[in-house]
Amino acid sequence: MKNRTFCLLGAAVVFLAAFLMVCGPTFAHHGKAAFEMDKVTVLKGTVTRFEFMNPHTLVFFDVTGEKGEVAHWIAETNSSNHLSRGGYDRDSLKAGEQVTVTGHRARNGANTLELQCKECAVTDLQGKVLLGYYF
Repeated sequence: MKNRTFCLLGAAVVFLAAFLMVCGPTFAHHGKAAFEMDKVTVLKGTVTRFEFMNPHTLVFFDVTGEKGEVAHWIAETNSSNHLSRGGYDRDSLKAGEQVTVTGHRARNGANTLELQCKECAVTDLQGKVLLGYYF
């Protein structure tokens, strides 16, 4: 009886260790530590490309600085599956649209925004939400 209990306990420990090794990277992937979650960055620019895909939908846009220099930015939001439940699709944003993008900037200074929050959105210049948080 003791051997059976010991074997079952050992099997449970092995299963738990295997589960944590597989799931650990998944949990890390969804962390927000890479972004400045305590402040919001607002940028005005022009959409260059919209990739409505999994695992994250990407908005590529260009921001023109005061001296005319162009900075290329990427905004990462939820999966296409998630966004489609909110009524968004691959035609929600089109190349050439003038937009305001509100999100959390990458801590490392890269031209990257995270848009998976209530205050985050892509709007047209009149303030109409083209892509945003819906639940």
